[in-house]
Amino acid sequence: MIWWIKARRLRPVLVPGTAACILLVALAHDQAIELPGMLSASANQVFLMQLTPLLVTSTLAHCLNQRLDEAEVLATRNLRRLDIGAVLTCVSAVAVAGVAIGAAAGSDEATTIGRNTAFLTGLMLLAEAVHPKAVTVAPAGWVFAIMFLGYSDYHRPWPWAVTLHSPPNIPALLVCLAVFLGGLIAQALTRRTI
Repeated sequence: MIWWIKARRLRPVLVPGTAACILLVALAHDQAIELPGMLSASANQVFLMQLTPLLVTSTLAHCLNQRLDEAEVLATRNLRRLDIGAVLTCVSAVAVAGVAIGAAAGSDEATTIGRNTAFLTGLMLLAEAVHPKAVTVAPAGWVFAIMFLGYSDYHRPWPWAVTLHSPPNIPALLVCLAVFLGGLIAQALTRRTI
C-alpha cells in the first residue's frame, strides 16, 4: 500500500490540492464576479465556488493516472478499491469542510462546494471511462459552460445547470449524487490498459 500512495502521488499532489480547495472555501466563499450572459441580456453572477472544485478534480485526475505498471500487474490488493477510497475520502473531506465553513460563516455558497465537487468528480470519472484524454477537459468544460450559458435570466439557472442551483434544491442534489455514483461505478468497472 505504501507504493500505491507513492505511485499515485497522494501526499505531494492530492493532499495539497484538497487543502488549497478547503482554504479557498474558507477565504473566498462569498466572492463573485459578473460575466456577460450568452443567452440572456443581463450579467451572470458567478461565485468563486463554481471554479474551486476544479482544484480537486484536476489533482484527482493527475493522481489516478499515475502508475507503476509492473507493480500493478503483480499487485495482490484491489487497486480499484484503493482508488475509489481515495476519491471518496477527498470528496468527503471537501464536503464536510464546506458544510462546516458554511455553518460557521452563514454562507450558502460554501455549503454547495461538496455537492459541486461530487458532481464534477463524477463527471471526470465518467469522461475518463469514455476517453482517457477527456479526464480534465470535461469538468473544466462544464464549469465554463455554466458560467456563460447556465442562466436563463439573472439569478435563475437553467434546470440542467445543476451546480448553479441553491443548496436546498433537491433535484439538483439528486442529479449530482447520481453523476458521482455513476463516476464511481465507471471507475470500478473501467479496465485500464497498462
